[in-house]
Amino acid sequence: MNGGPWRVRGLPPRIGARMAGEMVRSPLDESETSAFAWARFRRMMRWWAVASALIAAVVMAWFWQDFGLISIHFYIAVALGIACTVMMTGALMSLVFLSSGSGHDEVVRDFEPEDDQPG
Repeated sequence: MNGGPWRVRGLPPRIGARMAGEMVRSPLDESETSAFAWARFRRMMRWWAVASALIAAVVMAWFWQDFGLISIHFYIAVALGIACTVMMTGALMSLVFLSSGSGHDEVVRDFEPEDDQPG
């Protein structure tokens, strides 16, 4: 996969440097790439915030319709639990997309068991 809308422009894989054992800097160390990636992360998190509020509202309406007023504390706890769970899921997924889309994953050296053996 060399491209796509999720890729940050201008990030060639640095396979040669990695194979030579050199330390390769992450594209997130560059200010332009980092600014682009973190702006995209914040935009995704805003969408996740909207989604979590909508999901919590729909579940609260469903509970109200089925159970009526049980306790205000029940509704507050359930709304916060649902919203926080959706936001955490969104944050973790967005960080995966940030890492993959910025090219940060490609500079990580693959683990090879024979390199871990004592001399």
